[in-house]
Amino acid sequence: MAKRKRTVNLSAETKPAAVVKKVKQAKTAIVKPSSSISIQIVAGSYDRVLHGIVAKVPEEGEVEFADTFLFNAHASAIRCLALSPPSAVIPGQTQKIILASGSTDERINLYHLSAHPPSHTTIPAIPSLTSKAVVENPQNRELGSLLHHSSSVTALHFPTRSKLLSSAEDSTVAVTRTRDWSLLSTIKAPIPKPLGRPSGDTAPPGGTPAGVNDFAVHPSMKLMITVGKGEKSMRLWNLVTGKKAGVLNFERGLLAEVGEGRHASGEGRKVAWGSTDAGEEFCVGFDRGILVFGMDSKPKCKVVPEPRSKIHQLTYLDVDKEDDVQLMAVSTEDGRILFFSTRPNDLTTAPAVEGKEAPLPSAKLVAQLGGKEAGLTSRVKDFTVVSTGEGASKVSFIVAAGSDGAIRVWRISPAEDLKLEGKTVKQVGTLLGNYETGNRVTCLKAFVMIPRPEGAEDVIEDIEEDEDDAESSASDSDSD
Repeated sequence: MAKRKRTVNLSAETKPAAVVKKVKQAKTAIVKPSSSISIQIVAGSYDRVLHGIVAKVPEEGEVEFADTFLFNAHASAIRCLALSPPSAVIPGQTQKIILASGSTDERINLYHLSAHPPSHTTIPAIPSLTSKAVVENPQNRELGSLLHHSSSVTALHFPTRSKLLSSAEDSTVAVTRTRDWSLLSTIKAPIPKPLGRPSGDTAPPGGTPAGVNDFAVHPSMKLMITVGKGEKSMRLWNLVTGKKAGVLNFERGLLAEVGEGRHASGEGRKVAWGSTDAGEEFCVGFDRGILVFGMDSKPKCKVVPEPRSKIHQLTYLDVDKEDDVQLMAVSTEDGRILFFSTRPNDLTTAPAVEGKEAPLPSAKLVAQLGGKEAGLTSRVKDFTVVSTGEGASKVSFIVAAGSDGAIRVWRISPAEDLKLEGKTVKQVGTLLGNYETGNRVTCLKAFVMIPRPEGAEDVIEDIEEDEDDAESSASDSDSD
């Protein structure tokens, strides 16, 4: 009886029977790997290009960059990226990470990336063509595409390796199972009622601004927050039942605190949960300010860069385990990455004015990276923070990118650079190197690569669908 194959909800073409080939080394100069830390960087761009770069960070000196892959991934601009946790550890085999990219072409593309540093780096033998180093890694390959959404994809997130969450401007959040890439459920956000006359860049002719701008999953994986277009509110969802759990409207006074004037949209652009395991606070980002809320949904403080500048990205930092320490990193239009403390003892309150409500406390600015002091004034479109070590020996690397196409790697020591003592704002960070991609970067992700296990080699593996499903199922059961 012929073997029946399962169908997968991907648009990738069916691959031939199993073929295992060893990679042939190119006849070029080979640079032996060092004991340095390797960081895999993935950048999406307006130019539809998905660019993979490996940055080798030595103990001393500048970073060495090498191209990993260059995919012409989408038919239009790439808006968001997501990386899954690595696959389960199997002796003698390499681990993989799933990369998902979302675009305005309504597609979600999926890729397998190697979680280990490359075995060697080659430099082209003809420098007149290009002098950039190239990493040979056959495990970086395309898996296929998901077509769950009918509009531009706005955000992606892997809460675990077995699930992928995606949001889009069709006002839905899709939950996909990575074992067979089937759509498990769809959370539908309501379309807001039209108020006034929407501008042409927020809605089609005769339409209403709608869609999910961003979402964030609570560390318990039972709650989710979304913010959408045309809404001066945020929504709380129960991920166990898939139903709405509540709505928090932004009052006019709160919006005025973060620079959302009378003629501003008042809609949340970004949302994130706190860095602690309990997730005791969350924040909503607007164009020029951020509101921080406690678990009781009451405003706790505000984060406003001075001088005022547009906010592009925000994230909470993993710091040493202290009960009430929360550090937030924010990137701005004028080339800065600012670090704020939202700890109650660090909040400052402006003097009250008679006849008006008391102003909302402001978070304390602890440190600054980049900006005019460092000779950088171009926007920081996106950034990510990766760390190695623990305690006092913990070292963090900040990978930042802008629309000018430059990717910069900075080193900071959280124990020294992000101390919460003193009143002066420190200029922190050591610039280790920069890399010119030649593309207008829109989104960025990075991770520290895992040391290669003994006996594992780079091979090209084209496996039958049933075998691939079995491997994915085993890794998913471990991660769950």
